[in-house]
Amino acid sequence: MSVDKSAKRIRAMFAQIAGRYDLLNHLLSLGIDYRWRKRTVGLVTPRPGKPILDVCAGTADLALAFHAAARKIPSSQRPLVVAADFCRPMLSRGLAKLKRAGTQGEVVLIEADTLRLPFADDTFQIVSVAFGLRNLSDTLGGLREMIRVCARDGKVVVLEFSTPHGRLLGSAYRWYLEHLLPRIGQTLARNRLGAYDYLPASVAEFPQGEALAAMMRQAGLRDVTVQRFTFGIASLYVGTK
Repeated sequence: MSVDKSAKRIRAMFAQIAGRYDLLNHLLSLGIDYRWRKRTVGLVTPRPGKPILDVCAGTADLALAFHAAARKIPSSQRPLVVAADFCRPMLSRGLAKLKRAGTQGEVVLIEADTLRLPFADDTFQIVSVAFGLRNLSDTLGGLREMIRVCARDGKVVVLEFSTPHGRLLGSAYRWYLEHLLPRIGQTLARNRLGAYDYLPASVAEFPQGEALAAMMRQAGLRDVTVQRFTFGIASLYVGTK
């Protein structure tokens, strides 16, 4: 039976855990999620000129990582970073982080649905999503919308959970994901919609590796690459429009 990914449920679920979302992300990944984002922006480097868009942006962690990488570019050519999400409580947490980071208007938060982005075609040099594509009710539709707003020769970037290869490591990770993680998550971020039961269920049914790469090519991308991070716990997919 497939996981309920209706927009109403996903929005309400993330609203309920917004206050503890960052704490749980860092705790449950043992802090490795910082490294995944840093590697992502190191491999897909911002260039002068056109802006960058991060969708399903949550509390703006990846948007802030792109902003940090873009600080190497002279201010007159530095790209604006836009973070879009349809859950206002998550964006509110992100806004507080932007103020603490002193982004000085170089990162903008917008409340928007990834399946209906309010941007013109060919606008952004990079369009990214971190751990959010699997939350969309229409994966292929989300990819096509990301591609639509990406500039020609721009990059579409997907950072997502995956399952480690190898019998022992794979079994140990699945046990952690299915049994230990939900207990910790529910204890520290109590919610009525089973957010930390939803997480392993959504990871298990989401396409990984070549299956997702093929979907990205089907959506219209070329030169799609896949890199596995931390024994395959996460994977980075990059395609060119």
